Amino acid sequence: MTKQDFTDIKKLLTTEKNIVIVTHKNPDGDAIGSSLGLYHFLKTYHQHVLVIVPNDYPSFLKWMPGHEHILKHDTQTAICDSKIDKADIIFTLDFNAFHRTGQMEKPLENSKALKVMIDHHQEPDSYAKYTYSDVRMSSTSEMIYHFMDHLDALDHITPEIATCLYTGIMTDTGSFRFSSTTSLTHQVIAHLIEAGAQNSDIHNHVFDSNSYNRLQLLGCALNNLKVIPESRAAYITLSQEELNKYNFKKGDTEGIVNYGLSLENVVLAAIFIEDKQEGIVKISLRSEGHFSVNDMARKHFNGGGHINAAGGKSHLSLKDTVEKFISILPEYNKALNNE
Repeated sequence: MTKQDFTDIKKLLTTEKNIVIVTHKNPDGDAIGSSLGLYHFLKTYHQHVLVIVPNDYPSFLKWMPGHEHILKHDTQTAICDSKIDKADIIFTLDFNAFHRTGQMEKPLENSKALKVMIDHHQEPDSYAKYTYSDVRMSSTSEMIYHFMDHLDALDHITPEIATCLYTGIMTDTGSFRFSSTTSLTHQVIAHLIEAGAQNSDIHNHVFDSNSYNRLQLLGCALNNLKVIPESRAAYITLSQEELNKYNFKKGDTEGIVNYGLSLENVVLAAIFIEDKQEGIVKISLRSEGHFSVNDMARKHFNGGGHINAAGGKSHLSLKDTVEKFISILPEYNKALNNE
């Protein structure tokens, strides 16, 4: 965005508008944190604001201020489509292509609302009038903070805004340990704590609310962990039967892929999760150093993301998806062994 773009947006907010905030399918901590952070921020301008998500999100995020006002498109389709159709402005957060929103894709494409994209993923589509895209940023939640700064509105930060943005940054940086965490990120976090984010409470809400079944599922996943030494790779599988056995709930597999990456001499980790209802295998990829799982996901698994964190999907069986992953590793062995 240019300086003039921010000036234009600031002017737009001087009069009341119907504003909808949307994020991607299967929203994570950054998607919900950035959406609710922006929601509370726009409320300080007395705007009519709604957050709409494509589907449900993990229970460990359902304590954040304002979460009770979020609409879910898959269960509240008619009202969500109506709100999208009547919106004056739509903010799209933490994604950069409409297909990432599942069944919301067509309503968003058909909407005549002015669109503002705020996102940190690679290769954005060109659907928005105003595009704030920066792949160097740790998270979309950090970008919302800088968006506020560009509007000369950091004095608008309330404890609610600080809490939401802190949560989004914390979850998307792996509690500030991923390489995307910069000195600027820490400066932002320091300000959010000063503004009222209770960092210890937030960590407890997100990470210390495990159910017995979730821990049993983690044990199952770790038991399925396999290592491919010649490729410095590791992978985990979870079948639909295993998910059912441990009463899987959305969010229960969050972060499990990182256990593979924590192994000594492993620089590429994957998790393959069978979803019989959607007829796909969901894939999460993580890497260290300069090895791009974004490129791997885009080339082989209908996905994408960041250099060190990406996702995708496969329409093959779980077994065949794993075999495909193993079969493509030799073409990456040189790069993986150079890390």
